[in-house]
Amino acid sequence: MANYRRIVVTNTNGVAIVSFNDKKILDEASIQELGSELFGLVEEQAGGGILLNFDNVEFLSSAALGKLITLDRKVKASKGRLKMCNIRPEIFEVFQITKLNKVFDIRKDAGDALKAFS
Repeated sequence: MANYRRIVVTNTNGVAIVSFNDKKILDEASIQELGSELFGLVEEQAGGGILLNFDNVEFLSSAALGKLITLDRKVKASKGRLKMCNIRPEIFEVFQITKLNKVFDIRKDAGDALKAFS
Protein backbone atom coordinates (compact mmCIF):
# COMPACT_ATOMS: atom_id res chain seq x y z
CA MET A 1 0.00 0.00 0.00
CA ALA A 2 1.21 3.45 -0.91
CA ASN A 3 1.38 6.40 1.45
CA TYR A 4 -1.29 9.03 0.89
CA ARG A 5 -1.76 12.61 2.10
CA ARG A 6 -5.34 13.27 1.02
CA ILE A 7 -6.92 9.88 1.67
CA VAL A 8 -6.83 6.95 4.09
CA VAL A 9 -7.23 3.50 2.55
CA THR A 10 -8.30 0.40 4.44
CA ASN A 11 -9.04 -2.96 2.89
CA THR A 12 -12.02 -5.18 3.66
CA ASN A 13 -12.67 -8.40 1.72
CA GLY A 14 -10.68 -7.14 -1.27
CA VAL A 15 -12.46 -3.77 -1.36
CA ALA A 16 -10.35 -0.65 -0.88
CA ILE A 17 -12.30 1.69 1.39
CA VAL A 18 -11.23 5.29 0.86
CA SER A 19 -11.84 7.96 3.50
CA PHE A 20 -10.98 11.57 2.78
CA ASN A 21 -8.71 13.60 5.06
CA ASP A 22 -10.09 16.95 3.85
CA LYS A 23 -13.50 18.17 5.01
CA LYS A 24 -13.60 20.62 2.10
CA ILE A 25 -12.28 19.51 -1.27
CA LEU A 26 -11.96 22.87 -2.98
CA ASP A 27 -8.60 24.12 -4.15
CA GLU A 28 -7.03 23.01 -7.41
CA ALA A 29 -3.75 21.77 -5.90
CA SER A 30 -5.57 19.54 -3.38
CA ILE A 31 -7.89 18.19 -6.08
CA GLN A 32 -4.95 17.38 -8.38
CA GLU A 33 -3.17 15.56 -5.55
CA LEU A 34 -6.36 13.75 -4.58
CA GLY A 35 -6.88 12.71 -8.20
CA SER A 36 -3.33 11.35 -8.45
CA GLU A 37 -3.77 9.34 -5.26
CA LEU A 38 -7.13 7.91 -6.37
CA PHE A 39 -5.89 7.09 -9.88
CA GLY A 40 -2.86 5.34 -8.37
CA LEU A 41 -5.20 3.33 -6.17
CA VAL A 42 -7.12 2.18 -9.27
CA GLU A 43 -3.87 0.76 -10.69
CA GLU A 44 -3.11 -0.91 -7.36
CA GLN A 45 -6.62 -2.38 -7.11
CA ALA A 46 -6.90 -3.29 -10.83
CA GLY A 47 -10.12 -5.22 -11.26
CA GLY A 48 -11.05 -4.85 -7.59
CA GLY A 49 -13.59 -2.78 -5.75
CA ILE A 50 -13.15 0.77 -4.51
CA LEU A 51 -15.54 2.36 -2.03
CA LEU A 52 -15.36 6.12 -1.54
CA ASN A 53 -16.65 6.98 1.93
CA PHE A 54 -17.64 10.66 2.03
CA ASP A 55 -18.43 10.58 5.77
CA ASN A 56 -15.88 13.31 6.53
CA VAL A 57 -16.56 15.50 3.46
CA GLU A 58 -18.62 18.64 4.00
CA PHE A 59 -18.03 20.33 0.65
CA LEU A 60 -16.98 19.20 -2.81
CA SER A 61 -16.15 21.57 -5.67
CA SER A 62 -17.22 21.00 -9.27
CA ALA A 63 -13.56 20.35 -10.17
CA ALA A 64 -13.60 17.50 -7.63
CA LEU A 65 -16.71 16.09 -9.36
CA GLY A 66 -14.73 16.08 -12.59
CA LYS A 67 -12.02 13.98 -10.92
CA LEU A 68 -14.69 11.54 -9.71
CA ILE A 69 -16.01 11.15 -13.27
CA THR A 70 -12.47 10.43 -14.53
CA LEU A 71 -11.96 8.02 -11.62
CA ASP A 72 -15.15 6.17 -12.56
CA ARG A 73 -13.92 5.77 -16.15
CA LYS A 74 -10.52 4.49 -14.98
CA VAL A 75 -12.12 1.98 -12.59
CA LYS A 76 -14.42 0.68 -15.35
CA ALA A 77 -11.48 0.46 -17.79
CA SER A 78 -9.59 -1.68 -15.25
CA LYS A 79 -12.67 -3.94 -14.89
CA GLY A 80 -13.11 -2.80 -11.30
CA ARG A 81 -16.15 -1.48 -9.47
CA LEU A 82 -16.62 1.88 -7.79
CA LYS A 83 -19.21 2.69 -5.16
CA MET A 84 -19.77 5.70 -2.91
CA CYS A 85 -21.41 6.08 0.47
CA ASN A 86 -22.20 8.52 3.29
CA ILE A 87 -22.72 11.50 1.00
CA ARG A 88 -24.26 14.44 2.85
CA PRO A 89 -27.69 15.57 1.56
CA GLU A 90 -26.36 18.93 0.37
CA ILE A 91 -23.61 17.23 -1.65
CA PHE A 92 -25.99 14.54 -2.91
CA GLU A 93 -28.23 17.32 -4.20
CA VAL A 94 -25.37 18.41 -6.52
CA PHE A 95 -25.07 14.80 -7.72
CA GLN A 96 -28.82 14.86 -8.49
CA ILE A 97 -28.74 18.23 -10.29
CA THR A 98 -25.83 17.07 -12.46
CA LYS A 99 -27.46 13.62 -12.92
CA LEU A 100 -24.29 12.03 -11.52
CA ASN A 101 -26.43 10.03 -9.10
CA LYS A 102 -27.37 8.01 -12.23
CA VAL A 103 -23.68 7.54 -13.17
CA PHE A 104 -22.32 6.53 -9.77
CA ASP A 105 -23.42 3.68 -7.53
CA ILE A 106 -24.22 5.63 -4.36
CA ARG A 107 -25.21 3.75 -1.20
CA LYS A 108 -26.49 5.00 2.14
CA ASP A 109 -23.61 3.74 4.29
CA ALA A 110 -20.45 1.64 4.16
CA GLY A 111 -22.20 -1.56 5.27
CA ASP A 112 -24.76 -1.30 2.49
CA ALA A 113 -22.05 -0.46 -0.06
CA LEU A 114 -19.83 -3.38 1.01
CA LYS A 115 -22.77 -5.81 0.68
CA ALA A 116 -23.30 -4.52 -2.87
CA PHE A 117 -19.80 -5.66 -3.85
CA SER A 118 -20.55 -9.32 -3.09
